[in-house]
Amino acid sequence: MKIKLTSILVDDQDKALEFYTKVLGFVKKRDLPAGKYRWLTVVSPDDADNVELLLEPNDNAAAKWYQQSIFVQGVPFTAFMVVDVQQEYERLKKLGVVFVQKPTNSGPTTKAIFNDTCGNFIQIYQSNRVADTTEENDIFDQLISYLN
Repeated sequence: MKIKLTSILVDDQDKALEFYTKVLGFVKKRDLPAGKYRWLTVVSPDDADNVELLLEPNDNAAAKWYQQSIFVQGVPFTAFMVVDVQQEYERLKKLGVVFVQKPTNSGPTTKAIFNDTCGNFIQIYQSNRVADTTEENDIFDQLISYLN
């Protein structure tokens, strides 16, 4: 079993596609009709055949409540790994991205949190481990970073 698709709730699919591609740098992978919405996914340009991120409309009352509740609490909906948080922070700030947390060292990771303009806080993080960068440690770092 492996993760091939995950989703993020968005309040507007067109706005989300614009932000996730033009600002964050993801690439549109699928854009298919799905009722009144679309099956709309983006991927990392460095790994287009791996995990897809579905820009999922928050049209469901429970989903909307969940998204708004964690947003009010300041909890990131998801986290994206970057090579250099400070560099990515500077790049995104120049593009007008609003950060609610500047790059902060949390021990095993350094993280920053921004508003994706679609109803979510998103965390970016980098591993502070130098010697070991295996996939297992990347997953561990994501968990630790989220819990911090």
